Amino acid sequence: MSQSDNTTEATEATSDRALEFFQDRFDLDDRSLATALDTALERNVDYADLYFEYTTTDSVSLEEGIVKSGDRHLEQGVGVRAIRGERQGYAHSDDLSLDSAKLAAGTARAIADEASTQSPVAIHSPAPSHDLYPVDVAPTDVPVATKVDWLGEIDRYARAKDPRITQVMASIVSQYKHMLVVASDGTRVADILPLVRINIQVMATDGTSREIGYQGAGGRYDLETLRDPARWQALADEAIRSALLNLEAKPCPAGSMDVVLGPGWPGILLHEAIGHGLEGDFNRKKTSAFSDKLGQRVAAEGVTVVDDGTLPGRRGSLNVDDEGTPTRRNVLIENGILVGYMQDRLNADLMGVAPTGNGRRESYAHLPLPRMTNTFMLAGQDDPEEILKSVDNGLYAVSFGGGQVDITSGKFVFSASEAYLIENGQIGAPVKGATLIGNGPDVLTRVSHIGHDLELDQGVGTCGKDGQGVPVGVGLPTIRIDGLTVGGTEG
Repeated sequence: MSQSDNTTEATEATSDRALEFFQDRFDLDDRSLATALDTALERNVDYADLYFEYTTTDSVSLEEGIVKSGDRHLEQGVGVRAIRGERQGYAHSDDLSLDSAKLAAGTARAIADEASTQSPVAIHSPAPSHDLYPVDVAPTDVPVATKVDWLGEIDRYARAKDPRITQVMASIVSQYKHMLVVASDGTRVADILPLVRINIQVMATDGTSREIGYQGAGGRYDLETLRDPARWQALADEAIRSALLNLEAKPCPAGSMDVVLGPGWPGILLHEAIGHGLEGDFNRKKTSAFSDKLGQRVAAEGVTVVDDGTLPGRRGSLNVDDEGTPTRRNVLIENGILVGYMQDRLNADLMGVAPTGNGRRESYAHLPLPRMTNTFMLAGQDDPEEILKSVDNGLYAVSFGGGQVDITSGKFVFSASEAYLIENGQIGAPVKGATLIGNGPDVLTRVSHIGHDLELDQGVGTCGKDGQGVPVGVGLPTIRIDGLTVGGTEG
């Protein structure tokens, strides 16, 4: 049997288990699902779908050597959407019964209004084409005592590394989600999604100042992957290194500089400053800086940007999106030319293109929107060390904290949480208070060197849009951006 055959069987098994979960626990058989959909279609809308969710989430956190909080909650419900043209009606209930689904369907239909000629729904059940996150044990089934003991190990390990570490904060978050999408085009797709994350933050003090260092990691896999001491100790070491480094950092100078971005997490700048502008809704409404530019050069030669929801185990990956569309690898910018946008079903239909597997929602209580999955720039040919050597005087930004972006103009401001001066082609003193200020589309044209060292982030990203947060991944090779404005604190 081929590897493809094995993958298909595993994918079908996961989808079947998810479907059986809803059928057995909530009596949601094909007949009842079709009835709810027919209710949404009675007043003749173009399309309707049902989204069922049952999610368990738990978290445990430690601070000052003791467990400060523990939380476990269940989120369950059904959301019903009815679409007519650009108009969407949406209603939801936290009761996963047929009666509640029919009531929500009637409400959504009334909001969408008007009348059409949809025929009764015939449901079929195509399985996703990939199984990206098989797990043997649900992460929420791992005993709380095991997680508490693990947090204690982290605390003791970090404090023993250096006497200047005066505080350790750590948390473990686990999630296990069952979802089911049933739509008026006959789609019926179910999935089971694990998600885990560990966060480690330390405070270093030298008697005169205090600095924070943070590292985290996560993804769609079992908790045992993170419990490997080699994995979490490396995260703790990095958090400690970052905090101690910032004790030595000096204020960052301001001005126009050549900036080198390190690989991995600095891809958050690409995600925020570029990625959102490539989402279908902003371009359909022509509120993006990239609107009406398909086929045009929008970036320097060699810049290729991809959104890929099919990477196994990654935080932003999905077997299917929240509308039941299989995820895929979408090339957005190819060698500097804009070639595509990320689409959900509604915006794809209105723009006359196919959905790309980017319809995502925070929960059953939210409408799906075109959203990113794992977004990154592909590697180039340049040696990262040579990229640094090419800069006489500039800034090397290794990690970022918060930032702000205006989608319409593309303007952004990002704060670097770890950065160094570049002096005569060499990494110099660490600096703090550095901010990068620019315009996303303009920055893409200023990329002059692209390293061969593409890295994806450790799995901690959460993207916000219209009040909804969803897990995402980012990535970047080392790149050089010429003449970027740097804000600083040196006065």
